[in-house]
Amino acid sequence: MRKIFLTAFILILIDQIIKVWIKTHFILGEEIKIFDWFILHFTENNGMAFGMEFGGYTGKTLLTLFRIIVVGIGIKYIIDLTKKKIPNGALIALGLIVGGAIGNIIDSSFYGIIFNESYNNVAHFLPEKGGYSSLLHGKVVDMLYFPLLNSHYPEWLPILGGDHFIFFRPVFNIADAGISVGIFMILLFYKRVF
Repeated sequence: MRKIFLTAFILILIDQIIKVWIKTHFILGEEIKIFDWFILHFTENNGMAFGMEFGGYTGKTLLTLFRIIVVGIGIKYIIDLTKKKIPNGALIALGLIVGGAIGNIIDSSFYGIIFNESYNNVAHFLPEKGGYSSLLHGKVVDMLYFPLLNSHYPEWLPILGGDHFIFFRPVFNIADAGISVGIFMILLFYKRVF
């Protein structure tokens, strides 16, 4: 049990440090190229994958509350599960998933009230005039962009020939990476445990 919560805590800490740094040092859309295939690119989304939205203001409230409930149920499941003998790797995978989920919930729940808008200016932590939104209506900060292949389709290819393409377009954060790695670990190595 300790391994799960230590893994989750470390992931949340790293995730939030990077997000706060990006939010307080970058203007929305700003980027720094580390390598051709690794770019820090500041973007925000309303909390669903690929920037999808769910039902406006009320939908955002319901989505955030739903996530909090699901994570609560997940933690209860994990507590029950840890009464059995579980491999260390599976415990770490669960910690990555829980930590990632909580990291994004923190953004959705609180960033709207503790930061001002990042559009055309660098955001400030606890601004005098208040945040850009209300409790449960924050935007999730994303910054990791890995355009691994940035090229053009071959000219001979029907319809798409000559068009520009980028392989691996999503911009994500450490919390998202933790969730993905945890799920892949379970699917590849620990399916039988669950």
